[in-house]
Amino acid sequence: MSDLATLTLDVSGLPCPAPLLGAKKLVDDLQPGQTLRLISDCPGTADDLFSWAKVTGNAVLGSERLADGKSAYLIQRAGGASTTPVAHVTLDMRGVSCPGPIVQARKLLEGMKSGEVLQLVSDCPGSADDIASWARAGAADLLFSHESGRGIHEFYLKKA
Repeated sequence: MSDLATLTLDVSGLPCPAPLLGAKKLVDDLQPGQTLRLISDCPGTADDLFSWAKVTGNAVLGSERLADGKSAYLIQRAGGASTTPVAHVTLDMRGVSCPGPIVQARKLLEGMKSGEVLQLVSDCPGSADDIASWARAGAADLLFSHESGRGIHEFYLKKA
């Protein structure tokens, strides 16, 4: 995730809302489509970023837990070319534990035309690893995935 960022800002040790304010200042100066990698150890940063992104149109493209307990977030400035594929069908599986999201996605993909895209939304903690492995096994092409909210993942799967 770090190689995708235009800039990196490490605000470790600063309490909320400092990480959000620092991110806002730098993202406002980025060109549309450019990205910021924000590193924070404040537990409220994720909620702040996702709420802010919904209001501003900016996007939190992903997050990762770092080995030192901090979290890194990849934030994209609004207005660039969209990185999110256009979905033909959306399957919202929030509240359903694994393997339910994969089972239902497989059924839905079977009825779709080749090349069509399924957006799968899941809050199952194991879904990110499960769906990536499932796609690598050839079940579908994983075009894009990201965390769209705290613990909520969106996957864009193309039927082969």
